[in-house]
Amino acid sequence: MIPEFLLRAILASVMVSVLLGLLSPLVNMKGLAFLTHALFHALLFGAILGMMMALLLNNYVLVVVVAMVTTVVIVLIIAQLEKMGFTSDSSVGIVSSFVAGLTVLGFGLLYRVMATRPYFPLTQNIVSYLTGDIFLVTLSDLTVLIIGGTAVFFTLLLLYRDFLYLSFDPEGLESYGGNARAYLMVLYVLVGVTGALIVQTVGLITLQVVAVLPGAIALMVSTDLRKVLAISLFLTLAVQLTSVILAFSTTIPPSGIATVFLGLIYGGLLFRRR
Repeated sequence: MIPEFLLRAILASVMVSVLLGLLSPLVNMKGLAFLTHALFHALLFGAILGMMMALLLNNYVLVVVVAMVTTVVIVLIIAQLEKMGFTSDSSVGIVSSFVAGLTVLGFGLLYRVMATRPYFPLTQNIVSYLTGDIFLVTLSDLTVLIIGGTAVFFTLLLLYRDFLYLSFDPEGLESYGGNARAYLMVLYVLVGVTGALIVQTVGLITLQVVAVLPGAIALMVSTDLRKVLAISLFLTLAVQLTSVILAFSTTIPPSGIATVFLGLIYGGLLFRRR
């Protein structure tokens, strides 16, 4: 009989694989790899705010909710800066620097709150956020992931073709009556929400790798968009499930195993090109 925690980990891996498999090609084609770096700062700052509220209100679901809201607000600010004429890199750099400073200040406030409240229940959240130990995913975490992930999935299906046009020909999208800036903001929000949903399963430390490499590998293998999408989905699912199985038998964090696998595949393809 499969242990309950392993079943939760498998279900979470499937949902994470679907979301990353769909988003990773868009992240690469639109050049949003640097945005995933901003997600690290946004999610960490949001998690700190969420942990303080969770301790004060004794509701630990707030960690995920506050982190998600904070991340969405931050990516919208980045999108707004781009709308004002700043380049993508400049927008991310400006916001990330500011958020990094707020994160340091947040840590100081969190320590003060932890000194006045029992913080043992937060230890699991902290480990999950940093290392992404999928075996620590609770039933409530899984429920939030499935409900939120389903909403993101159907939104991606509905707008995926528009996002592709946005990546390759934003002027053409505008000429056909589309609002490229609006689509860009929606895409940024989806990336931010996805990051907040999956951070407890993949970890902040490895989030950027698992968000970028599947799509990058798929684009190295094929230029056909359908094949790229299929490769990204299959690769993400295979790596996630394999890492869970190996982690279950070796007690090594699955996020680390998944990152190493993706790095080896990407490195192997680079050497093969030479």
